[in-house]
Amino acid sequence: MIENEEMKQAEEQYSANSIQVLEGLEAVRKRPSMYIGDVNERGLHHLVYEVVDNSIDEAMAGFCDTIDVRILADNSIRVEDNGRGIPTGMHEKEHRSALEVVLTVLHAGGKFSKNSYKVSGGLHGVGVSCVNALSDLLVAEVHREGKVFVQKYSKGKPITPVEVVGETDQTGTIITFHPDAEIFQQTQVYKYDTLAARLRELAYLNKGIHITLTDERELVDEYVVDENDNMKPTGKQIYRSEEFYSEEGLKQFIEYLDAGANTLIPEPICVTSSKIIPIDIALQYNNGFSEKIYSYVNNINTIEGGTHLQGFKMGLSRSLKAYAEKNNLLAKLKDPLAPEDFREGLTAVISVKVAEPQFEGQTKTKLGNPEVTSAVSQATAAALDIFLEENPKLAKIIIEKIVLAATARSAARRAREMVQRKTYLGGAGMPGKLADCSERDPEKCELFLVEGDSAGGTAKQGRDRKTQAILPLRGKILNVEKAAVDRAFDSQEIQNIYTALGVTVAQEDESGEKHMDLSKLRYHKVIIMTDADVDGSHIACLILTFFFRYMFDLIKNGYVYLATPPLYLVKKGKEEVYCWTEEQREEAAQRLGKGSDKGYTVQRYKGLGEMSDVQLWDTTMDPSRRRLRQITIDNAAEAERTFSMLMGDDVPPRRQFIEENAHYANIDA
Repeated sequence: MIENEEMKQAEEQYSANSIQVLEGLEAVRKRPSMYIGDVNERGLHHLVYEVVDNSIDEAMAGFCDTIDVRILADNSIRVEDNGRGIPTGMHEKEHRSALEVVLTVLHAGGKFSKNSYKVSGGLHGVGVSCVNALSDLLVAEVHREGKVFVQKYSKGKPITPVEVVGETDQTGTIITFHPDAEIFQQTQVYKYDTLAARLRELAYLNKGIHITLTDERELVDEYVVDENDNMKPTGKQIYRSEEFYSEEGLKQFIEYLDAGANTLIPEPICVTSSKIIPIDIALQYNNGFSEKIYSYVNNINTIEGGTHLQGFKMGLSRSLKAYAEKNNLLAKLKDPLAPEDFREGLTAVISVKVAEPQFEGQTKTKLGNPEVTSAVSQATAAALDIFLEENPKLAKIIIEKIVLAATARSAARRAREMVQRKTYLGGAGMPGKLADCSERDPEKCELFLVEGDSAGGTAKQGRDRKTQAILPLRGKILNVEKAAVDRAFDSQEIQNIYTALGVTVAQEDESGEKHMDLSKLRYHKVIIMTDADVDGSHIACLILTFFFRYMFDLIKNGYVYLATPPLYLVKKGKEEVYCWTEEQREEAAQRLGKGSDKGYTVQRYKGLGEMSDVQLWDTTMDPSRRRLRQITIDNAAEAERTFSMLMGDDVPPRRQFIEENAHYANIDA
């Protein structure tokens, strides 16, 4: 938080003249994907993040501690904060209200002025103006200087002047907007869970801020905690709502992410420093085999890492290696330690605040500031050195985990090399069960991963042999969440997937990031096709866990899909209606039965093998009629937690997750 004198000075300097104009706004509606990523579901939710980021900027500057986000009944979004309020005075250069400048001019905002914000997440300054441009209605309400100011906009243009509508003793900004259907043609419906994941993340990254999400589209039963700490229904219904707040920040973030893991130390190790730049790090070791590191710069998830991640890895390795050598804990180790050995079973979150971050490209996914590397490395090593010296028993447990990782690495290398050799053999080394397609252009080719030989046989008969390949998988593949790397590469089914796809095993680059060589990828659609029952869902989850842990680049590039076979066939005479949901089944039954429960039959498809090859083609494989769900990762940390919890060893968090989400789950969505 800023000291009182600094805050007073910043308040005085944050006026209409703080708003600097760089360029116009028209391009946003013409090419919205350039500014928000896409105009589908991801871009739709990005609008909310842009508005919330402005409130977070106020919080980081020390002027806001409460943010309220509401999904209104018509899928409008309302974001309210108790910050200083957007300036409303006359802008000298623009000769109009600074509020109108902020909302109608691209690259206009206080964050370009160092006197207004020391650190900001949205340094490109396109946030609220982009949201305004892509909304058919936006209402800005500002509480400032004892007055309530309101202005309305449509598609980026003001439709009312800035008006004073009342008096107030509060300060803050309320932005209410509705996405424009002309832009977001696929959907204008917001998903509560998607927004909740991002707001939860922001609460952990900015401790002490109360962030509330309320969904006014949905009523749920109200519960209270009784004297025995049991949940008791009140008989009332309320809007679905959740408050996100963290007193301990990243420490609690790590505990949340590792909820399904068996940890090796009682609580996360925390690293804080503000010598050169503010650095906040928390890390925890568990008995798993995955490396889970998430890095942030000014609350932006740098999914491609950067200099802060490099610094963390350097400091971690240096401190642990020095301690192990000093205390003679590596005597039994035959091979030298490798950098990845220090990170097996590690969960870590790195958050830095940089006044002028340099990002590689416009996507804000990789930090480039060279001075950050040494700052993070020194802070990490210094904090770890103290922890290891003060906790020798815990230090020994961590080092033993590292030694085991190094010992298993050679076995994993041999298994990995065997997979690589098979991959490089090309067509001659293809799995025997693979029914390949004749097309050789990867962009036109699809690979179906099918559960079992029976369904695989049906799929082979029903497919388009030119562009569709079929690889049957035997039973349930290995749960890689609970298996060491060498076991994963020893699995015949996993070897077959690598070989069929033609890809190499992910390797670390110079920055320590793992990437796959996708230059020889043989299919640009990898479709998981399993039965529409509990076992089928479990198999699909196992395959997705494998892709998430070992082939993440396939997911990141949009190559992984889930097939959605129908659940029912409603039939009357020669008329057939396939249904994917209970609602569709009921509607088809009413239409074909004309109000009667006779005259039609309902077939429940539990397995792909119950369908004929023609039915499987018509409903699930025909590109012109099928329903594919593309697997995307909008929030890697939330996805990480879900995979760890659902596929890991610890049962209680999994049971709690199912109990809390059963009401909202829709397996057919």
